[in-house]
Amino acid sequence: MTAKQDQYVMALDLGTTGNRAILFDYEGNIAAQAYKELTQSYPKAGWVEHDALEIWRDTKTAMQEVVQKTAIQPQQIVAIGLTVQRETCLLWDKTTGQPLHPAIVWQDRRTAHFCRALEAKGYVEEIYDRTGLVLDAYFSATKLHWLLDWVKHNRDIDPANLLAGTIDSWALWNLTGGKVHRTDHSNASRTMVLNLDSLTWDEKLLDLFAIPGQIMPEVQPSLGHFGVTDPAILGVEIPVTAIFGDQQAALYAHGCDRPGLLKCTYGTGAFLVANTGAKVTRSQHRLLSTVAWTQTNSDQSLKTDYALEGSMFTAGSCVQWLRDKLGLIDSAAASETLARSVDSNGGVYFVPALSGLGAPHWDMNACGAFLGLTGGVTKAHLVRSVLEAIAFQAREVVEAINQDSPAAIQQLKVDGGACNNDFLMQCQADVLGIPVERPMVLDATAQGAAFGAGLTVGFWQDYRALVENRAINRVFEPGEGAANAQANFAVWQEAVGRAKNWAESAAE
Repeated sequence: MTAKQDQYVMALDLGTTGNRAILFDYEGNIAAQAYKELTQSYPKAGWVEHDALEIWRDTKTAMQEVVQKTAIQPQQIVAIGLTVQRETCLLWDKTTGQPLHPAIVWQDRRTAHFCRALEAKGYVEEIYDRTGLVLDAYFSATKLHWLLDWVKHNRDIDPANLLAGTIDSWALWNLTGGKVHRTDHSNASRTMVLNLDSLTWDEKLLDLFAIPGQIMPEVQPSLGHFGVTDPAILGVEIPVTAIFGDQQAALYAHGCDRPGLLKCTYGTGAFLVANTGAKVTRSQHRLLSTVAWTQTNSDQSLKTDYALEGSMFTAGSCVQWLRDKLGLIDSAAASETLARSVDSNGGVYFVPALSGLGAPHWDMNACGAFLGLTGGVTKAHLVRSVLEAIAFQAREVVEAINQDSPAAIQQLKVDGGACNNDFLMQCQADVLGIPVERPMVLDATAQGAAFGAGLTVGFWQDYRALVENRAINRVFEPGEGAANAQANFAVWQEAVGRAKNWAESAAE
């Protein structure tokens, strides 16, 4: 056994619904993992919060548990890669390490009115030009604005002790024992205050959102040295050498390192991301321009990969909603069984707007809805319509990317927990009319973070060899249900139109 075959890279995957530590071996396979489910808090309609201390406690516990599971020595871990839910943000006191308010989650819509006020003042185009993002409550800037205003009125704190950040910055600060306050370009590009051309905090936007520049983390390349872990966590110092936003990490794991390659991750939401190369590509169909990742060239210049992204806010979370809120299923896996128990959706169409609609609609006032209900509809029809809706919204984004690109997409690479659902994956292939490729390792976000960290320290040498060695589980080809799926998609689009702008209409 060579030395490297006795070593590991740890990935920390801090997601919307849970936090995970995974050890990857030299072959790029999962050696062990530990997972902690994260409590979701909904204090008001449209509000979503996380306990940042719970995120850190569970991260630390998962790190310790995965080492204990494998009975390895912490010295065998050569590097840590960190990937996180994006846009979710918080403020904390650097002297006490305590958050000043629960973290506001990316799904949270409390700042929608503020966004509309900025829109009325004519800021939409300028924000898009500077950041590549649409003006929406999804991104961090309006959340930080709200948090700063709340702290001003509810906390007595010296502004010099205030720190702000997304979940990667919070986790890194804790991993390093409060010594490092940094983020990477991929996460920073989701805040709505990073200038997409200069890749620095945009002073004009910081002023617009009343965010003091000094509370923001230092921005550095996604692949690089971020600091070392506090020995109190695992008994040794381990370098943190890669940080990615979760969707960018998945893109990296799939080997999508050049223009024309793309993937779709089906997690809490669904996110379709396409690499666009070294230049910012602007969409004509309301897709986001964003940073895929950055790294330092041998001459110390910055190498940037940009991407186009279609962000769909509700995917796996609507299956979780069927289970936890409606009680229609006992487990996520049961959704497939129920969907297959009927031969159609019974005329029912679901609009997955539980947190508004993302790409390509960007409607903060849309609400979730079942349309087409009749006396013959059963819970199986409802569940089937929810799974179909996940596939239908991905079709909308693929169509948008096709319209923005010189050549149509020929294949979709997928990952994420919802990909375990064969019914959903077959429906996706049917409605797109192209093959859908599912890998053996569905934790592509964690795998991408591990690949980046391991490559940075020289544990692995060849990125292309790593990604080409990833095993494929199954390719779903368009089948006999394709014509029916595409016909249903057209009806579903009508249903979406009925649910748009609902919150504002209902309030009038």
